[in-house]
Amino acid sequence: MNFRAIKVIYLNEMTRFWQTLFQSIASPVISTALYFIVFGAAIGASIDSIEGVSYGLFIVPGLTMLSILTQSISNASFGIFFPKFTGTIYEILSAPLSFFEVLIGYVGAAASKSLILAAVILITASFFVELQIDHPIWMLSFLVLTCITFSLFGFIIGLWAGNFEKLQVVPLLIVTPLVFLGGSFYSISMLPEFWQKVTLFNPVLYLVSGFRWSFFEVSDVSIGTSLTMILIFLGACMAIVAWMFKTGYRLKQ
Repeated sequence: MNFRAIKVIYLNEMTRFWQTLFQSIASPVISTALYFIVFGAAIGASIDSIEGVSYGLFIVPGLTMLSILTQSISNASFGIFFPKFTGTIYEILSAPLSFFEVLIGYVGAAASKSLILAAVILITASFFVELQIDHPIWMLSFLVLTCITFSLFGFIIGLWAGNFEKLQVVPLLIVTPLVFLGGSFYSISMLPEFWQKVTLFNPVLYLVSGFRWSFFEVSDVSIGTSLTMILIFLGACMAIVAWMFKTGYRLKQ
């Protein structure tokens, strides 16, 4: 394992984050505050509680998931797309590095950025509600797994994308709607029976549900099912990235 090369890739990616730290931190703080004002105050005023949890507190895991899913994808996809765009990707491909070492560097940096943002969002949320985390170890585990998995997914998008516009297609048109429709701001038990069954096909539901369980022991699906789904998605992303590097898909063109 070439740890020096991994460190160089990782630190190079993190440097861009630190250079734009204010913009990176300000955006999630403002967004979280606005969501609490709109959902927590306006809508929450007409909703007493959901399964014994105040509405303002109930939406904290969903808000966190919304941010880390989009940020993980964005950070990882841009991180690998930019070397492709500038042509410096060939220096990485010609270096004595395995795909796994390259992956650790880029995905590790993207996941680290998302974890920092998640911490900022939770700290911001604590100013609006009395934060409650019943299972901090489970919460941290789901957070790390989600950041890594969707950073891998973003890495795939970055390899696939042929231009900057394509980098935004999947996050904006697919991931964000799935997050909003995946029980981020409501329990699916509030939906008609038909739509409850339809929502079960939304993979984001299992991420939000498992993450929410770690806070309040309240979930729409079992914790075991949530964990299984995220591990399946993680394995699938790893397999796709391995295939892309092995075949040179969108890398050697």
